[in-house]
This record gives sequence, C-alpha cells and structure tokens, in this order.
Amino acid sequence: MTKPKVLISDKMDPNAARIFEERGCDVDVITGETPEELIARIGDYDGLAIRSSTKVTKEVLDAATNLKVIGRAGIGVDNVDIPYASGKGVVVMNTPFGNSITTAEHAIAMTLALARQIPAANTRTQAGEWPKKDFMGVEVTGKTLGLIGAGNIGSIVASRALGLKMKIVAFDPFLTEERAVEIGVEKVTLDEMLARADFITLHTPLTDETRNILSAENLAKTKPGVRIVNCARGGLIDEAALAELLESGHVAGAALDVFETEPATESPLFGKPGFICTPHLGASTTEAQVNVALQVAEQLSDYLVNGGVTNALNMPSLSAEEAPKLKPYMSLAENLGSLVGQLAHGNLTNISIEREGAAAALNGKPITGAVLAGLMRRYSDTVNMVNAPYLAKERGLEVREVRHEREGAYNTLLRVTVGTDAGDRSVVGTLFGSEAPRLVEIFGVGIEADLHGSMLYIVNEDAPGFIGRIGTLLGEKGINIGTFHLGRRDAGGEAVLLLSVDAPIPAEVVAQAQALEGVKVAMPLEF
Repeated sequence: MTKPKVLISDKMDPNAARIFEERGCDVDVITGETPEELIARIGDYDGLAIRSSTKVTKEVLDAATNLKVIGRAGIGVDNVDIPYASGKGVVVMNTPFGNSITTAEHAIAMTLALARQIPAANTRTQAGEWPKKDFMGVEVTGKTLGLIGAGNIGSIVASRALGLKMKIVAFDPFLTEERAVEIGVEKVTLDEMLARADFITLHTPLTDETRNILSAENLAKTKPGVRIVNCARGGLIDEAALAELLESGHVAGAALDVFETEPATESPLFGKPGFICTPHLGASTTEAQVNVALQVAEQLSDYLVNGGVTNALNMPSLSAEEAPKLKPYMSLAENLGSLVGQLAHGNLTNISIEREGAAAALNGKPITGAVLAGLMRRYSDTVNMVNAPYLAKERGLEVREVRHEREGAYNTLLRVTVGTDAGDRSVVGTLFGSEAPRLVEIFGVGIEADLHGSMLYIVNEDAPGFIGRIGTLLGEKGINIGTFHLGRRDAGGEAVLLLSVDAPIPAEVVAQAQALEGVKVAMPLEF
C-alpha cells in the first residue's frame, strides 16, 4: 500500500515530521517557496501542513489534484480559501487548543500591564527618569472583568481572573447557564456587560456577527474608565472609535495584540494615551509552537492513515477510535445514497436520513455525509463527504436527520428517503454481523441484496417464466450473473429484481431487458 505523502510548507517544530513518519506517512519539509513554486509542487501530495505564511488559494487548490487534507498549525485559517477547498473535497483542519493557554496568559498579562501602566513606566525609567508620581495604577482585585466569548480560551482567562479575585460577567450566545456556573461566571447580555465591566477582554472568532462587536455605538455604552484587551482577532473593534475614546479619557486604556490590518505598521491607536500593543504574540511561546506542530501532524496522519477527523472546519469530526466502528455504516450509507440517487427520477427536493437501533447511538454527521456523497454522484464524479453537503446546499436540497430510539426487526437500520416530483422514495439497509452492509428494502419492497459493482435493477410483473427470460437474455449476450436478489409486494403483483454482473451492462442489453414481457423498469446501477 502506498504511503500518503505530506508536505510541510511552513517552518514548524521538527518533531512534526517525525510524527508523520512514525504514523505511516512520507513527509517532505520544503519551506519558503513562492506561490508559483508551491503550485508546481503541490500535485504530488495528499496532505499539506501549514502555518500562517503559506497561502492556500484557488490556484493552489486547482493544482492540488491529489490533496485530501490541509492542516493549519494554529487557530486562524484566513490564509486558506475554505469554501473553495470544500468544493474541491479537501478537509481543512486547525489546532484550536494547542495555543489556548498561551493566548489566555497573554490576555491576563496585557490586563495587568494596563492596570499598572507597565510599558510606559518601563520606557521612562530606562530613559533615565524616575517618574514614580506619574504612574498611579489600579488593582484588579474586586474589579469586574467582562468576557466577550467564553469558549475554550475565554474560560481559561476566567479561571485565571478568578484566581486574581476578579468578578466575571460573560457575553456569549452559546454559553449555557450550566456551563456559566461551572466556569464561575455570570452570563449577561452584551449591553449589561458593557455597562458593568471595568475590564473587557475579547475571545471570539471574527465572523459576520462579531465583526466590530465593539463598534462606536457599543464602545459608547461602556463604563467610564474601562480598559479593553483584544488578543483574539483583528476587526472585532472599531479602532478609530477606540482611539477617540482613549483621547477623551472615556477609555482609560487599551491593549491590542491583533489589528484589523496586519502587519500594523500604522494605526489611529498608535501614540494614544493608555494604549499598549504587541505584534500578534498571543501564540508565541515555545510550548505553544511545539504543541500546535505536534497536533497538526497527529491530526493529518490520523485522517490520511485511519480516517479520523479532528478539528475539521468543513466536515464533521470523527475520532480515530470511532472511524473503524463507523466505517461499515458509512459504506452502507454511501451505497444507499447512491442507490436512491440513481433510481429516483425528477427533481429532488429533500432527503431524510433515519437511524434506528444501534445506528441511533452513533455519531450521525459522518453517516449523513456519506449518504450525501453517494446521492450527489449523480451531479459530480469528484464528490466526497467534504463537498457533498455543499453540493446539496447549492441545489437547494433540504437535509433532515432523524434518530429513532425504537427497536425494530433489525438490530441496526438506516433509511434514506428522498422527496421527488413523483413523491417520496425510500431505501433501507442494515449490517449483517456488524460489518456487512445489506439492502433490505427498496421503495417499499422487501429484498435482501449486496450493493456492489455493476448491477441491473428491474421492476416487473410477478409472473411465471420471467426469471427464465431475463436469464436467457443475459446468457445469450455473454453476461455472467454474480448474484440474484428478488423481492415482491404480493404474489402476482409487482416484483423487484437486483442482479449483480461481472461487468457494466451495455445500453442495448438494458433496452432489450426493458422490452421483455412484464418489465416496467430496467436500469443499470454502478457502485
């Protein structure tokens, strides 16, 4: 078996390359290339490990004909065109937890530096002054810290601030009351946090909802004398409005590690009273750089070798431990999606993926992704679990996931139903022996069949002699039947026949099968 090939295109801890090799990947470390050089090289690789320097553009992705996964050692993925990567079926991962402690500690350091005006005091002291009377600081003990974002980093900041005896109020739409109690914060609205906080620190990603969350309007709602810290993302604060409030004294101090435009060689904030800054150092510790490099190597190799998906930004996570257990379900799901996609005519309007029995207890997102991958092959021959949901969304296909706790005739069951112009069409499958995918119902007709290779699907009138006629036709054409599966609604009613054959059936033979007496539908299938 050929080993997956990985390119490390940015400088990172050398142990990352060792991890790739130990886990069964071939790895090349080639850094500092121009975009043109990367485009010329990338076609050979299955995986790409980057930091912030490599720009993964549409041109790079178009050239990356074998690429399956991109791993960013760090949190920010502004340098990756994620929508285009998704359309190409490339998984994009980051390492959001490798530098969490480092970033949280930097936010606390900036908070204390603001409280005691340490940078300005240091500069003047080293200039030969002794300006003791000019620097009257404030204690953080007993002060209210306002968190914007109480996720991984925000919760670490909260734990450190609690150790400093601060009171904490948090604005985060995704923070539950139970989680707020667990991390020792009070959940509040944004306006309430702005009105109460003595210090505000931001720990949220930059999205359409969070961009300029500290706008001129919201900054005006803050408590006089507030101090603001941002070690998250540039663009969360209206920098011009903040500069005006520093000048007026409404904001007593601001500490930024990130700017809307970086490198920030100029800013309206520079030189304003009470302003301090660092050049995006939130993740810049030895420990963090090692951690994110090792984590990205572990994540990429797990995906390329075992199928595990961790911290992916464009597909459901799937641990390396889950992957072997889910593998037969995903095979079944993909086949069911492919089957209903090939057989359901007309416009598809919606799809429902139902899990019953043992399947109901599993991680449903990868199963849904596999169903959509099989279904969307009617539209694209390059579809996979990554780009299938995007293709479905582009076509306005409504996707519904249903989990049933009930017990049925089978220990585990998947049902895939599509809505079409002609009505709903369902196919149902199970696993035999926990690993052998098997079709057990097609459009309401019970039938047990393996789905693989080339097959012929026939709907016919249940009457004596038909099996002989179809067997004779295929025999005369030199087509060998591998397996033969038959199901029917009622004796003498409608029957369904699924034949597996050794090679694709020529169109003229399918037409002759369609012309046989009693045949309503004859269609070739490929799996």
